[in-house]
Amino acid sequence: MFDQEQLRHIEQDIATTHELTPGVYTLRLRDGVFNYNADDNHPGEPFVLLWIHGGTVINQKTGVPVSSIWTTLNRYEDTLRLDVRAPATLCAFFVDTYPDDNAGEVTISVIKH
Repeated sequence: MFDQEQLRHIEQDIATTHELTPGVYTLRLRDGVFNYNADDNHPGEPFVLLWIHGGTVINQKTGVPVSSIWTTLNRYEDTLRLDVRAPATLCAFFVDTYPDDNAGEVTISVIKH
């Protein structure tokens, strides 16, 4: 479990954040990769960890209203469709146990319908 200070650190120092206003959104990876080895012999992969919190959101795959959701986008074909009922914060970041050899970046498309 993360404590409040760890969550604050993720949001303010680690993640890229975006504010979501009420509406329906589709999130997907548009391009880029995360490379665990920062090595040209390892092609990397399209991956990002998402934490959405602070408002009421409904993941349209589950239909359950929640105040916080953790999920991943693991390939270009993955999508996350959200119904944001109250303003929420989207935090996107990578996780690795040995960060000194990581490289890469991904672009996330956030489309409001």
